[in-house]
Amino acid sequence: MGERVVITGLGVCAPNGVGLQEFTKALQDGISGIRFHKTLEDLKFGCQVAGEPQLTDDLISQYFTPLQLRGLNASGILYGVIAGTDAWNDARLPIAEKDTPDWDSGIIFGTGILGVDKFRESIHLVDSQNVRRLGSTTVLQTMASGISAYLGGIFGCGNQVTTNSSACTTGTEGILMAYDRIASGKAQRVLTGSCSDSGPYVWGGFDAMRILPRQYNANPTEASRPMSATAAGFVPGSGAGALVLESLESALKRGAKIYAEVLGGAVNSGGQRGEGSMTAANSVAVQRCIREALVHARIQNSDVDSINGHLTATAKDPTEIENWAKALDRKGKDFPYVNSFKGLFGHCLAASGSIESVGVVLQFSKEQLFGNANCQEIHPEIAKLVDTSRIPRETQAHSPKIIAKASFGFGDVNACVIFKSYSD
Repeated sequence: MGERVVITGLGVCAPNGVGLQEFTKALQDGISGIRFHKTLEDLKFGCQVAGEPQLTDDLISQYFTPLQLRGLNASGILYGVIAGTDAWNDARLPIAEKDTPDWDSGIIFGTGILGVDKFRESIHLVDSQNVRRLGSTTVLQTMASGISAYLGGIFGCGNQVTTNSSACTTGTEGILMAYDRIASGKAQRVLTGSCSDSGPYVWGGFDAMRILPRQYNANPTEASRPMSATAAGFVPGSGAGALVLESLESALKRGAKIYAEVLGGAVNSGGQRGEGSMTAANSVAVQRCIREALVHARIQNSDVDSINGHLTATAKDPTEIENWAKALDRKGKDFPYVNSFKGLFGHCLAASGSIESVGVVLQFSKEQLFGNANCQEIHPEIAKLVDTSRIPRETQAHSPKIIAKASFGFGDVNACVIFKSYSD
């Protein structure tokens, strides 16, 4: 079976909470991080609301030196370093000595696109024949692996340090990549997570596709409505989530706090065949991914007591629930509890899987199931499959044993990870 893998650290930089304490309270109390953005109005966006972490200069200065901040203009790096540093510190891990890397610790930290604003700044300087003003950090901020490079240097990690990128599946896929590396004995610890830049140059393409809600600009907290009969499209978001995965042996040896165990999971693609396309998931592949995750985790369909879905608040939500019902062969009151956190902070794109996984894992330690925002009227197609009692509107007491978390991304790519409450 290989090494058992547990989670010993969490960090988050989300639109509705920066830091575990603020983020946890927001999920428990249904506090939204979706806000109106004047910039989007000025740029004539149809959707003028979005989820963006609220950072101050004082907060940023706690994570970066003045030298590191010089010329730094990549919001994804800010979010990723904050979440990653918090997860590392939460796990109470040391920073490697100056002359020797920590050979047993690695970084797998993903992104969809990095340094969009820095790219824009660089294009302007090049086109105006001021290439010498680009500065020495332009490459570091615009290469996709800039986030893992920043984190790897901060902590002195000497194991694999890399960046994955699989659209909205990135964060969930990264957890499974970290799991595989530890379970196979190639690393003792891996800091994994994902981040996404903020701003109109990231969100503009989605607005052009007309898949964002346009009727909630005056009521931003009501705009993201997963599983609702009145869902009108996903709200764009940004931020970062981070988790420290560690071999159980290492965690026990150093007396680490253990949040949960990772049993395994699966990734696959629908190949953009059948009903699958660049922007839509192949249901056969989704169901196969869920089933393969259960097999790899060595559990039965009936063992899953809670699902945290991808569930973006689009017309695809009923299809996703149908896929879960078919894959698990469960429906009605037998269907697991299901929630989506996107109602509180939107769809954070490449960062979504990691931010949401942090929320999922918190449910174990808090012995709660966080509620679904803006889901007073459940979509009728979903109500045909799932008893409405399995879709909690507010946070409720619950002691989850096994939670399945899935993400489905552009390119017809899928990932499903199985988390379990930790026991000896």
